[in-house]
Amino acid sequence: MTIMIAIMVAMFFSAINQTIIGVAMPRIIASLGGMDYYTWVITTYLLTMAVATILVGKLSDIYGRKPFLLGGIGIFMVGAFLSGLSADIFQLIIFRGITGIGGGMIMSTAFTAVGDLYLPRERARWTGLMSGIFGISSVLGPLMGGFLVDHFDWHWVFWVFLPLGIVAFAMIFKLFPKTAKREGESIDYIGSLFLTVTIVSLLLAFSLAGEGPGKYAWSSWQILGLFGLTAVALAVFVFVESKVKTPVLPLSLFKNDIVTVSNIAGFLLGMGMMGVMIYAPFFIQGVKGISPSGSGYIMMPMSIVMVFATTFAGNFMTKTGKYKGLAIMGLSITALGIFLLSSIGPATPVYVLVSYLCIIGIGLGASMPVFSLTVQNAVSFRELGVASASSQLFRSLGNTMGIGILGAVMSSRMASKMQESFASGGAGGMAELPPEQAKQFGSLMNPENLLDQPRLDEMIGGMPADLRPVAEQLVASVREVFSDALTTTFLAGAIIMVVAIIVAVFLRAIPLVSAMSAGKPAASPGEKGNVKAETASVQNGK
Repeated sequence: MTIMIAIMVAMFFSAINQTIIGVAMPRIIASLGGMDYYTWVITTYLLTMAVATILVGKLSDIYGRKPFLLGGIGIFMVGAFLSGLSADIFQLIIFRGITGIGGGMIMSTAFTAVGDLYLPRERARWTGLMSGIFGISSVLGPLMGGFLVDHFDWHWVFWVFLPLGIVAFAMIFKLFPKTAKREGESIDYIGSLFLTVTIVSLLLAFSLAGEGPGKYAWSSWQILGLFGLTAVALAVFVFVESKVKTPVLPLSLFKNDIVTVSNIAGFLLGMGMMGVMIYAPFFIQGVKGISPSGSGYIMMPMSIVMVFATTFAGNFMTKTGKYKGLAIMGLSITALGIFLLSSIGPATPVYVLVSYLCIIGIGLGASMPVFSLTVQNAVSFRELGVASASSQLFRSLGNTMGIGILGAVMSSRMASKMQESFASGGAGGMAELPPEQAKQFGSLMNPENLLDQPRLDEMIGGMPADLRPVAEQLVASVREVFSDALTTTFLAGAIIMVVAIIVAVFLRAIPLVSAMSAGKPAASPGEKGNVKAETASVQNGK
């Protein structure tokens, strides 16, 4: 119990530092500039997190979980501190990449540690509780993030929870047991290298493709070259893994249809939910004109119902040992909620928006704990770490690729609607205005201004009184374009979730193992059914 408390404190520290940034990012971008590079702040974090997750998964099987939990917390703290010192968007991107390495190490080892301590049936309850930590952090994070950027300097968004990191580090150091290196296994350096190249080149391709500064067309040689490098690196990786004694990602895992289907479903779930987690705050602040703290309050009910849903899902799986119907139901509810978001607009009442977000929260809470649990339940104890890491990896890949795909959908829709809305060469007679005033009106057409309502009000207020109605009309037109682009993005997310439902239908359900179903009482140290004895045996290489 004390070990689990220490693990959950570490997870909460990592999760709260992610969720606190979501609502604050629009204001941070307004301060640092670089809206075209906004997704890179998230993409870089997810990219480094994905690489760290899968590499640490195998290493923790060999060397134990403790050193990687401690190392992850330390690296995360350094990255968070440096992020708060960022002077421009490019520094923030780099420092978030460092933070992602620490986050990947924490997440990979934390979920695997639950597998060390409990059999799958009992593991379900803890998996639900740990997923609930993300829900709790999703409640507190947006509220704290919005409050901080409204009342303090945005740098404190990254620094406010650093003391909690120190507490988490001390608890893991004191409470978590040290395990011996597993004998007869070595590090797969070559496989690790080519797996890293595969992941990085694939995610870079999806991140760099699109429109705007620093982007390349999907058919450009840069993007096609990255996809080509991905294919070559993947082929070499598969060859290497088929030959080495202790592969970093055993290919035999994917011969298990439960692992494969679960990871594909988790990948699609991660991809689809990005449409909500990233772009819902954009809609609330940019389209509705609500402050960051107000945005946090609007997102809060979704997070609260997500906590209750994950707790219910964990208890349901523990009591019944069933999960397939829960997964399909959760994905279906999520798809419905995201589809409803695609119907909203500037005139949509806030209570309607909140109700749609709550539907999504119920669906995510019910489905998120399932797929990591099914993977752990389908593999042997010796592969627990790498199997859990593969689940986290596919979800991270889904998150990153979802950002690239959904970002491309939003950018493309916004560009076409902008051209359609302002094809006449200006609004309200802009063409006849003096150059200086025309420049002022032109700056109002930048969607970045919608994310900082006080600055937007100041810009309009600084114009001559007779031009303010024209400026407000122009801003309203840009707001309509921004709204249309975001709702189209939500629709794309809903379609992805429908595909996830179809995949989940093919998930083969097998009973969740419990101490009773294992045929042995968990209390006897000498019996195979004893998780603690088996853990010690495996980690000592026996």
